[in-house]
Amino acid sequence: LSFNDDDICEPCRIHDEFDHTIDWESRESDLKKLLDKYRSTDGSHDCIVPGSGGKDSVYQSMILKEKYGMHPLTVTWAPHMYTDIGRKNFENWIHKGGLDNFLFTPSGDTQRKLTKLAYINLLHPFQPFIFGQRNFVVHMAKRLGIKLIFFGENPSQYGGFKGEKDSPKAAESYFTYDKDEEILISGLSLEELKNKHNITKEDLKFHLPHTKEEFKSLDLDIHYLGSYLKFHSQKNYYYAREKVGFSPNDQRTEGTFSRYNSIDDKLDGFHYWTGYIKFGVGRATHEASQEVRNGDLIRDEAIALVHKYDGELPQRYFNEVLEYIDLSEKEFHSIADSFRPDHLWEKSKSGTYKLKHIVK
Repeated sequence: LSFNDDDICEPCRIHDEFDHTIDWESRESDLKKLLDKYRSTDGSHDCIVPGSGGKDSVYQSMILKEKYGMHPLTVTWAPHMYTDIGRKNFENWIHKGGLDNFLFTPSGDTQRKLTKLAYINLLHPFQPFIFGQRNFVVHMAKRLGIKLIFFGENPSQYGGFKGEKDSPKAAESYFTYDKDEEILISGLSLEELKNKHNITKEDLKFHLPHTKEEFKSLDLDIHYLGSYLKFHSQKNYYYAREKVGFSPNDQRTEGTFSRYNSIDDKLDGFHYWTGYIKFGVGRATHEASQEVRNGDLIRDEAIALVHKYDGELPQRYFNEVLEYIDLSEKEFHSIADSFRPDHLWEKSKSGTYKLKHIVK
């Protein structure tokens, strides 16, 4: 994150632009021109929307279909550890939304190994999933000959790369690598994965990005729909609920106060929890910050919620996750503790950790 001279972070500055500077009617006009360029006349698929059936992917696909007359194909990189509500929402998205979908589930053995290695080497158990989630859509576009792809919000809204907010298109660097560049997954090179863990490049074919030359030859048009239409987390939830019967969790999501964000995968909570260990910023901080910007919380409420829930260890699926990555509870915590930065954490005589710097 970058801060200006008034100590205001870039996401807040960008959000202020979204609220007060951007001409959203002009942005929508630009969107319509883009869609007119690609819209099919025979009902064939004219764009791809990657997603899981969460509130945002429902919003993206349904508004493109119903308001703008597009024929989106939805593409899903499946979790190995679906929650019951996640699977239900996915099925509602496709069956009630009237959408076609390609659902790809990577090899259980491969994904399990990668997840464990990513936890041990990076304290980032979600990294292999993110590789697949991001790159699979390009592989599908290549196979099907579809040129237009829509992701959701521009990541600059949460502190992305410099200059990213100035373009509605996703940066090529998200999906490519130089052909002489070494690729690392789960903290290991492709050679190490093959020689030490019997995971071949063929096993990873849909995880992997394309070379810059390959990607350029595909001539894809990858955009953030959130650069043209103003996303709002709660409004997207109510929209998805109305359109396809999207359901929230039956209880508060551990580590935060909400019930409708990132609820389809049992690993989701551990993605945010490991981020809290490494950066001192947890799921409640992310969601509360977003809701303050959106006007759904006042800052004092947000701070109280962060104090109450940030860094909470997800217990609901803890034993299943331990079994999935083949670690004992002691090994799990020992690995996590080894990633705690000294400038963020202090350890008491009793062996417990607490953050050195807490917002009052």
